[in-house]
Amino acid sequence: MASTVRPRTGEQAKRHALAQVREAILRGEMAPAQRLVENELAAQFGVTRASIRAALIDLEAQGLVERIRNRGSRVRVVTVEEAVEITECRRALEGLCAAKAAVAASDEQLERLGGLGLAMSKAVDAGELVVYSDLDHELHVRIRELSGQRTARELLDRLNAQLVRHRFPPALRPGRRPQQSLKEHLALIEAITARDPQGAEEAARAHLTSVIETLRD
Repeated sequence: MASTVRPRTGEQAKRHALAQVREAILRGEMAPAQRLVENELAAQFGVTRASIRAALIDLEAQGLVERIRNRGSRVRVVTVEEAVEITECRRALEGLCAAKAAVAASDEQLERLGGLGLAMSKAVDAGELVVYSDLDHELHVRIRELSGQRTARELLDRLNAQLVRHRFPPALRPGRRPQQSLKEHLALIEAITARDPQGAEEAARAHLTSVIETLRD
């Protein structure tokens, strides 16, 4: 939802427009291939067309928007092939973060990570797949935070943002059993809490390999 304070012009207005359009794309409110009409967006977010145009340029650089010759801007469409390539990059970075987290996390943080694994198990047992999906996302975010690897986190944020079309959780895809996904996540948590960086990296990479196979299917 747009902020109640809407700066109309200048750099602050551009940042406001950028944040609002980006959030709408990531939430799926603006679908892949949807046209982004500057006049409509300016009216919606209470800024000038110039602010919207500047925001769209930044979003294009982030890989969320694409400009079509003589047709303006639209939400970028990521093909399955591109999604696989992005996930291959994620695999390397997520593995790095998992290895770092196994070394850097405090005992208290590792205990909370284990609690997250228990919550994921309960969600699968109860058939609460949407809850499980939310916990899945939380787990990956938390591991990145525990890693202390800021550059990897920033790169992963950008890569994940491009997967709007493919953000439907792998655990909820036809043919992808939640038990399989849970097993992979629990192995990842176990390696990190055991302070086994090599095992953590291998578990993270194995999980993302499984996600790639699901995307290809």
